[in-house]
Amino acid sequence: MSDLLTHECGLALVRLRKPITWFQEQYGDPAWGLRKLYLLMEKQHNRGQDGAGIASVRFDMPPGELFMERARSGKRNPVERLFDDALTPIRSMSDEALRSISVLELKKRLPLLGEVLLGHLRYGTFGGRTAEACHPFLRRSIIASRNLALAGNFNLTNSSELFEMLVEYGLAPVGGSDTGVVLEKIGYAIDCEHDQLISTMGPGSFSGLEGRALAGEVSTQLDYERILRQATEKFDGGYTLGGLVGNGDCFVCRDPAGIRPAFTLITDEVVAVASERPALAAVFDVDVEQIEALEPGHVLSVKRDGTITNGRFADPRPIRQCSFERIYFSRGNDHEIYEERKGLGENLAPRILERLGESVDRAVFSFIPNTSESAYLGLLQETERILRKRGADEVCKLVAEGRATPDRIRTLMDVRVRAEKVAHKDQRLRTFITHDAARRDLVSHVYDITRGTIRPGDTLIAVDDSIVRGTTLRDSIITILSRLNPARILVASSAPPILYPDCYGIDMSQLGRFIAFEAAINLVRARGDESVLDEVESLCKAQDQLPPDRMKNHVRLIYDRFTQDEISAEVARLIRPKSGEWAGEVDVIYQTVEGLRRAMPNHTGDWYFTGDYPTPGGYRVLNRAFLNWRQRSDSRAY
Repeated sequence: MSDLLTHECGLALVRLRKPITWFQEQYGDPAWGLRKLYLLMEKQHNRGQDGAGIASVRFDMPPGELFMERARSGKRNPVERLFDDALTPIRSMSDEALRSISVLELKKRLPLLGEVLLGHLRYGTFGGRTAEACHPFLRRSIIASRNLALAGNFNLTNSSELFEMLVEYGLAPVGGSDTGVVLEKIGYAIDCEHDQLISTMGPGSFSGLEGRALAGEVSTQLDYERILRQATEKFDGGYTLGGLVGNGDCFVCRDPAGIRPAFTLITDEVVAVASERPALAAVFDVDVEQIEALEPGHVLSVKRDGTITNGRFADPRPIRQCSFERIYFSRGNDHEIYEERKGLGENLAPRILERLGESVDRAVFSFIPNTSESAYLGLLQETERILRKRGADEVCKLVAEGRATPDRIRTLMDVRVRAEKVAHKDQRLRTFITHDAARRDLVSHVYDITRGTIRPGDTLIAVDDSIVRGTTLRDSIITILSRLNPARILVASSAPPILYPDCYGIDMSQLGRFIAFEAAINLVRARGDESVLDEVESLCKAQDQLPPDRMKNHVRLIYDRFTQDEISAEVARLIRPKSGEWAGEVDVIYQTVEGLRRAMPNHTGDWYFTGDYPTPGGYRVLNRAFLNWRQRSDSRAY
């Protein structure tokens, strides 16, 4: 993705299934679990670089000692900073000392050393970039089983309504962020669970338990399917949530539409959860077949005594797994994702060849940025296959006509697509300058080019995984590539045009920032058809106060006036550099929605391309986003 987006936080959970003393004796490393959490987070660092946080619950701590601890950082390289601080007290200890020291003494030296560990990587879609905005969030209590550390990969469209619901409960929540509201909703449900259990076990009941005996029995009876059903009943959005409870229980749950991902691994040593499957496979050195996706609407919980349950907490919904996870967000070393991305590239080949016509030998195929490489490989392979088939058909025709010669056959069958890596990203260069003019100049140097790879008259095909705002293409990439002096730059997007806001984890809520929307508005105005904008505004205003489940997508009326080729042509005009000596052309080819679904049939979450939202709240966000645009407001649409 050439445009920077904040998106898709990362989650990691490690729950040891053996005592720390076992890891101390078996591996000589009592901090084995903490180090595994570090590796899980580093393997998912692509999912969040604004900040990070870790929390732990420590078993069997004496009264008066901390049993739940947390650390967060919003500074650069936050994961490295957190674990460097966490492990510093034992870094100088010898192997013999690590094997012989008592676990209690170790826990006193390492406050984050525990049997249950939760980690989070943050890409902020809302709020600041300070440590205070980083997960996990804590809800404290003097009763162990009422303490909660919560982290997640989520956005909710109805946080304000949930906030008001908490107020109606008689609570006094502070702040209205998604995370704070979710924390209090789940915490309140845990409190209600306690109250219900106490009423059936406490003094005056059949059980008649009191004091520590009552607290202990209530703690063992907490039911996280029941708790989360109550807490999430009114949630509208996509979420994967991980929680640690002060009594040693832990849980991870996934939204019923499966919008946000979660993968689980259970071995004799550990229960582990992560947002990406390859991270688990690499960190624990297991085959991917051992790793399972957490089913939508299900919660995986582990009790303090080690009991593992996996049950449904939410009613089933149509499964709408996020396709952007596969196109861009997740790392491409998952075999299924790798094949899907190649499939996206394959789908582009026929249309690119059609656009090139007879000048295939004057075309150079490349990709930018690096996340587009898998689609690029699929495009190359399919292009060569099509050209070989064409050559074979021509050979058959020549043979049938008696005109085949060895030289002609060799020429037809010797298919070579010109492929070059024409641009390299300078990973060390950071565009930290906020002054627009200075930042544009700095952005133009983010990529280095390989001069001499393009000949005069060549067409350069640059595969991009998606085009969102188009600003980086216009201000940086096209400008840089034009220095190679191709006759034409053809940008091939492996994703369809982004037409609608997202509100389930990606920072794409402002409609006016999408270059495809800008292109459609330009076309509307060029045709003198601006009345459609008034019509859509009137329809959006008319339903603005309706419940979300009664709202419709009226913005579609704008896009329905144009073909994808018309949108693509206007996008090409918009991303062409406005100044400079380069006289070449810019062209754009987008993936089709049909091609997207063919490449990844199990990930049907495509609302940003189609306007078909998986929850009612999505339509409210779209409605508000359009009205904000008409009112020239930069306000968040949810």
